[in-house]
Amino acid sequence: MSSISAVHRIPYGSYGRIASGKKVQSAAHGAADLSIIQKQDQQSRGYRAGSGNIKAGQAMINIADGAMGSITDSLQRMRELALQAANTAVVTDSDRANIQKEIDQLKKGIADVAGTTNYNTKPLLDGTNQNMHIATDGNGGVKTISGADATLEALGIADFDVTGDFDLNVLDNALAKVSSSRSEMGAQYNALGSAYNYNAGAFVNSTAGKGRLEDLDIGEAVSELKKNQTLQEYMMYMQRRQMDEQEKQMRGWFM
Repeated sequence: MSSISAVHRIPYGSYGRIASGKKVQSAAHGAADLSIIQKQDQQSRGYRAGSGNIKAGQAMINIADGAMGSITDSLQRMRELALQAANTAVVTDSDRANIQKEIDQLKKGIADVAGTTNYNTKPLLDGTNQNMHIATDGNGGVKTISGADATLEALGIADFDVTGDFDLNVLDNALAKVSSSRSEMGAQYNALGSAYNYNAGAFVNSTAGKGRLEDLDIGEAVSELKKNQTLQEYMMYMQRRQMDEQEKQMRGWFM
């Protein structure tokens, strides 16, 4: 009988790969595949981070838009009061003075909203953050959100006063500026939504590609392990049998 030089060994790492469910755990299992897996993982993480940034950007826009809605309401009330003050056939100077007091309160409210509206302490409506960049994808691509300036000076109503001569167009222009800013915010929100949808698809595809290279077919791996175990047991049995036969032959020589 031919000699058996070595016992068949189960491939290194088989148990570990089955336990982890990963086909490639180190460069020893496939250097090329590991490099691709790491790049795919980098992309997946980048898309996930970009999606988080997008959601933060949309939340920022929602906060700014809600505040601008409040400013719009105040401007509409100011316009209503200005129309009352313009009715000189009925309204007295004393009435105008009282109307101006409410207008001043409305202006103070607008100034407070413009000065205090922020996201994570970043001012949104005082004109100091006109261009804010959001990293939106796994490759570092960015989209720009334009901040608004809703201060009394920017709206042109800091000195609006109905106790003397005034121009109603000042309020109309202020309302137009706020409306334009809100429209721009809406367009930016939708653009971020499109970027988010792209990220979602890219993340799924990137993760699937990584999984095809990295994830282990458990059924196939277990079947291969059992085959190797059976082969190992058979080889050990054959080795023991050969040793027994060799021992019998040696006994025969010395008898």
